[in-house]
Amino acid sequence: MILPIVAYGAAVLREVCPDITPDYPNLKQLIDNMWETMYASNGVGLAAPQINRPIRLFVVDSRQIIDNLEEGEKNEFPGDEGIKQVFINAHIVDTDGDDWAYNEGCLSIPKVREDVYRPEKVTLRYVDENFQPQEQTFHGVTARVIFHEYDHIEGKLFIDYLKPLKKRLIKSRLDDISKGKIRVDYKMIFPK
Repeated sequence: MILPIVAYGAAVLREVCPDITPDYPNLKQLIDNMWETMYASNGVGLAAPQINRPIRLFVVDSRQIIDNLEEGEKNEFPGDEGIKQVFINAHIVDTDGDDWAYNEGCLSIPKVREDVYRPEKVTLRYVDENFQPQEQTFHGVTARVIFHEYDHIEGKLFIDYLKPLKKRLIKSRLDDISKGKIRVDYKMIFPK
């Protein structure tokens, strides 16, 4: 089932989310719905707070980005094949490498894209959809998507990384989003 995306300004997007247990109600169905919602919204990642669930859960499909790169662009992310993966109870163990800019957007902040600097690599400890413990290091554009989704379960948004002047320049667009004065081709829930 395709779920509505929570728009910028909603309190749930600013919550630090707690871990969940394997008996979380209807978890498999929730994950299936998140995949369906993400693809229907043309996203490459989706975190549970974006569908109004304040829990440590997100899904990532960075293969879509890698598969759509031009041949020359693939050299920018050597060894990054992309992933399609579920992350539950994720916690960052380490980050590494130089910060680099990438133009990010967010389903909860439609029609706003800005360059954000993040490290090249991230190591995460998490459990998969079968609650099997994992620890893995990701790099390139895959790390970028993971950082972005991880921020959602920490109550952060990509716009938090922008310089004050840039934030002032997009303030009116953010206000329009929070008031529902925006048209998108997917269902959204706007703050009251």
